[in-house]
Amino acid sequence: MFCFEILSSGIMPSDKSGVPASQGNDKSIYRIPPYMYMHVLDQTANVTRVEAGPKTYVRQENERVVLEPRKMIIIPPCHYCIICNPVVRNAENALIYDISGQTKLRHADLEVRLEQEPFPLYPGEVLFRDVEPLTVVHANSALLLKANRDFEEAGVKRVAGDEWLFEGPGTFVPRKEVEIVRTVSATVIKPNQALRLKAKTETKDREGKSRVAGEEWIVKKTGAYLPGAYEEIVDVVDAYVLTEKEAVHIRAKRTFVDEFNKTRKNGEEWLITFEDTETFIPGVYEEVVGVVHITTLSNRQYCVILDPIGEDGKPQLGKKKLVKGEKSFFMKPGERLESGIQDVHVLSENEGLVLKAREAFLDNSETPAINRKPGDRWMINGPAEYIPPTEVEIVTKRYSIALDENEGIYVRNIKTGHVRLVSGSTYMLTQDEELWVKELPPFVEELINQGMDPLSDRGSWKMMRQGAVPMKARSKSDEEGARAVTLRVPHNAAVQVYDYKAKKSRVVFGPDLVMLSPDEQFTQLSLSGDKPKRPNVIKSLCLLLGPDFCTDIITVETADHARLSLQLAYNWYFDVNDKSAEKAAKLFSVPDFIGDLCKAIASRIRGAVAGTNFDDFHKNSAEVIRTAVFGRDEHMKIRKTFCFPQNNLYITSVDIQSVEPVDQRTRDSLQKSVQLAIEITTSSQEATARHEAERREQEAKGRLERQRISDEVEAEKTRKNLLELQVARMAIENCGQSKAEALSRTEAQRIEAEAAIDQAKAKAEAKRIEAETELDRLQKAREAELGYVKRQNELEVEKTKLLSEIEINKFEKVITSLGSDTIQAVASAGQEFQVKLLQGLGIQSALITDGNTPINLFGTAQGFLGSALTGVPEKRRRMGSDGEGSYT
Repeated sequence: MFCFEILSSGIMPSDKSGVPASQGNDKSIYRIPPYMYMHVLDQTANVTRVEAGPKTYVRQENERVVLEPRKMIIIPPCHYCIICNPVVRNAENALIYDISGQTKLRHADLEVRLEQEPFPLYPGEVLFRDVEPLTVVHANSALLLKANRDFEEAGVKRVAGDEWLFEGPGTFVPRKEVEIVRTVSATVIKPNQALRLKAKTETKDREGKSRVAGEEWIVKKTGAYLPGAYEEIVDVVDAYVLTEKEAVHIRAKRTFVDEFNKTRKNGEEWLITFEDTETFIPGVYEEVVGVVHITTLSNRQYCVILDPIGEDGKPQLGKKKLVKGEKSFFMKPGERLESGIQDVHVLSENEGLVLKAREAFLDNSETPAINRKPGDRWMINGPAEYIPPTEVEIVTKRYSIALDENEGIYVRNIKTGHVRLVSGSTYMLTQDEELWVKELPPFVEELINQGMDPLSDRGSWKMMRQGAVPMKARSKSDEEGARAVTLRVPHNAAVQVYDYKAKKSRVVFGPDLVMLSPDEQFTQLSLSGDKPKRPNVIKSLCLLLGPDFCTDIITVETADHARLSLQLAYNWYFDVNDKSAEKAAKLFSVPDFIGDLCKAIASRIRGAVAGTNFDDFHKNSAEVIRTAVFGRDEHMKIRKTFCFPQNNLYITSVDIQSVEPVDQRTRDSLQKSVQLAIEITTSSQEATARHEAERREQEAKGRLERQRISDEVEAEKTRKNLLELQVARMAIENCGQSKAEALSRTEAQRIEAEAAIDQAKAKAEAKRIEAETELDRLQKAREAELGYVKRQNELEVEKTKLLSEIEINKFEKVITSLGSDTIQAVASAGQEFQVKLLQGLGIQSALITDGNTPINLFGTAQGFLGSALTGVPEKRRRMGSDGEGSYT
């Protein structure tokens, strides 16, 4: 501590001003005012004592002042200070001295001093803590105190390390054995709040209940609560306000008895509802898991609770409980809903439910009641309301499927596996039926979905399938995917459908709608296309019956070996006057009728052209080709049609669209002849154009020559005017230059003269301004100096006058206070004393001098002369300058 460090270092304490205590002074006289003191060291006895005022202290030769006079320590009311190394006093509060006369001290000890008379610090005492106000403890607060040493207070024994509270309101008087740890403020417990406290060590709470270290408890009393010395506030707990719609889910941290006098085991969970209490504050052994909201079911709702709580309060694991509305309840800990809150199944007359039994039970929904076994399936139809019991599982909900005459669905019996087509009426699946999706080949699916005419060189026509979707998007649970595959056959077209189960086929002529049964598939057509024809280019489901056309490019060679490329177009149609099954089947007997048609006609044309020269073929190509294709009748006339009896295909005409030579030499010869004709025509046109250009050129040259002559005449006139203007300009230029030079010289001289005059005026004005400024400055400086001297003299006179008045007043007050009698007595005190002294010695006359002061013998002679001088008045006696004289 501070006082111990001072004592151990051997340094005398210093005052608050910072002057070292060891600093001495050579003065002999010290004037000590009241309530001040000083320390004096007797160097002979080496003892320091205290000298207190008011007094005048005269220092002896063997003494030294170690502490200059300073103020005593004054402790106002409600203040205190702490003294280190205090002096020892007896029962009468008197100081105790040792053998050497030095005051005894309680070394390394402290003393708390309260309000008292001003006192000095004795040698060795140190002001450990300056004068400070006492600590005022307000209401709802306290000081946490700690004992530094053992002591007893008001019959209470305190051991070092003890802690206790000094509660307000009050003023705390400090003790040397007590240390203030901190200020403790009360915590206000509001309504619906509580404090959670924890014991730091074994103690008793404010209700007198013993608490062990680490124990926690709840204080619910509303108001200010001041925790004890060994109590710690863990948390402020807010109460949960319970309503009819909310409850609190609680879990026990350990086995205990709750506030409702119920024994709760460790880990147990339960609900606190509005019926138990309006507000709930969880205890120290209770953990709030969460707030549970009420579950409300209307009269059109129900739910299934898994693991319900039984009547004994324990969960029934693995069981289910059906709850029907209207009802409101709280989900208890451990309970959960199977599928949430569900609506009552309301079935119309077009709806039904497929049910499945999870376990054996007695079905009372039927009359009479039926025993259901696990795995049983049945169906209920509307209109009805249905709430499934816990033993029943709803497999699916069925709806009536409305089907028109042109619509259908595929239905599969899950017991027998039989698939059938249902169309033309409204149908609802039974519990043993399901929708079946017909699988189609990918290319057939693509042809149906693209909706465009697959044949080349055609317009667009729609092939629409009702209810058909891409195969990847269809599923067995999709009603749209299970719809019957239909195809709209366009006008003048035919579609063949083959039944793989019955091994039969049928042909449908358009316009009509084809609906496939479960075992039927479309016959696809793979036709040749492009120019020249390539196989398997066109894929189609419909066969167009015509009239139609196709285009092909073939290469032929004439008798003189000229190879030609022909582009031909054939018009064709199918003869379908007889639509019997046998005749209709012939339409699809040839898979690629386009390729066969083009090949057959091309072979006929090549044979006919091979026996004809190029010139003849070039002149009679149409006749040669038509004869080759159609042939001649008995009258040697070209026939009008050509028939393919295999499928009743008829060719009606052949159109030659282009003829191009394939051989390069033939092509060069044709090109040369064409170029020669073109050159002749081009030459004649060039000659005509050249003659016309020459004529126009001559006319342009004549116009240009006339224009050139006219331009030269105009140029000469312009040149003449230019020369005249140049002469006039030169004359004006010469005169103007001379005149300008003369005017410029004159103007320059005039400007120089005016500038000199202005410069002289400016210099004169500047000198005048400088002189006036200097004169003004000197005048103001003299005035300021005169004013300063005048004011100084006035102040000096006023000072002298005031000093004279002060001296006069002082002298008058001194004279008035002394009085005339006192002055007279003071003036004659010396002489009267001397006279009385001489009279006491019995000396009649004497002369006393120091040899330095002159003596007035004129007055003295009267004693020697005796009665001769007795007539001299008393007032003529004289005294020496130092007050001495002779007396008789």
